[in-house]
Amino acid sequence: IDAFAIATEDRQSIHVDPEAAGAGPFGTTVAHGFLTLSLIVHLWNQVAPPHDGVTVNYGLNRVRFPAPVPAGSSIRARFRVDDVEEVSAGRRVTVAVEVDLDGSDRPVCVAELVLLFLVG
Repeated sequence: IDAFAIATEDRQSIHVDPEAAGAGPFGTTVAHGFLTLSLIVHLWNQVAPPHDGVTVNYGLNRVRFPAPVPAGSSIRARFRVDDVEEVSAGRRVTVAVEVDLDGSDRPVCVAELVLLFLVG
């Protein structure tokens, strides 16, 4: 969290100041929403089927952060391929993503990941 705060220059106290965050709405420091979002590709790569070629991030749709991620928590993701479209360079794939926090029934991030699977 601290390294992400430095890299993005988002040093809001809810992320980096345990004392101030402890008195805030979440009771502790929390991960940046965009840090959680950035981990989606890493989590996808752990479960994605092998692909001959290059996979490129094309974009994201409908990103929401319904709940915070307290510092030190564990997250996991669930993926569902919603659409595969043939394009000139390969396939454009839309993947529904829900990132969950261990011990919580609310997702911490919900998004659609759009990937290009390039061939050749």
